[in-house]
Amino acid sequence: MASVMWKERTAPELNALAKAGALVILPVASMEQHGPHLAVGVDTYLCEAVCRLAAERVAEGACIVAPTLWVGMAEHHMALGGTFTLDIPTYRAVLICLLKSIERHGFKRVLIVNGHGGNIAALGAFLPDFARETTLSLRALTYFELAKPAIAPLLEKQGGTMHACEVETSMMMALRPDEVRADRLLEAFGMLEAESGALMRPVVARYRPFAEMTPSGVIGDARVATRGKGEKLVAACAEALAGWISGPEDRS
Repeated sequence: MASVMWKERTAPELNALAKAGALVILPVASMEQHGPHLAVGVDTYLCEAVCRLAAERVAEGACIVAPTLWVGMAEHHMALGGTFTLDIPTYRAVLICLLKSIERHGFKRVLIVNGHGGNIAALGAFLPDFARETTLSLRALTYFELAKPAIAPLLEKQGGTMHACEVETSMMMALRPDEVRADRLLEAFGMLEAESGALMRPVVARYRPFAEMTPSGVIGDARVATRGKGEKLVAACAEALAGWISGPEDRS
């Protein structure tokens, strides 16, 4: 089977995929602190892996995974170190340049797959502009929200994905075990789910950096993370995304 990764294909191969009507999956992620126990590339590693595994589950030639945008909206993590962030105009400008590059190569359909909670609001706000400024058929989703019904039954202490938590730590144990600092896991918890709801979804919003809400940089509890759990979570996310890709094109 030919690679599903754009970066591993030749230009003529990509041109042929465009002519055949392949869907371009554009992973967008972040480079940010993930507590004392995880490397800062978590969102980028996980988003790209889920996109790759999903693309490998569908018919050959049906889709191609573009290079992952590794930086996004992460101002709320800056105070804890290790983080890159963009401002809104720059993030919008980078994304529209990527989309127009894809469009100029003859592709017609793009699915933006997001792997970072801080990008969600911006992507939703940008979609009307992107639809107006390109001819692309565009959709955007956050993979761990798409897969939430399958994720929840696998967890012990959370109802879904939080940050540097049971979910992300387990998935990293399965996919990038060398990037997990096992000797720091006992410190890897903070602002557990019962505490986080009002803070993360307030009736009256105000900006609060993570350093103010959770000194550890973690929301959730990574102490119960396991590799076996991570393998199931990775599969659940990949299968949910593959199911969406293989489903009817018009989801509106």
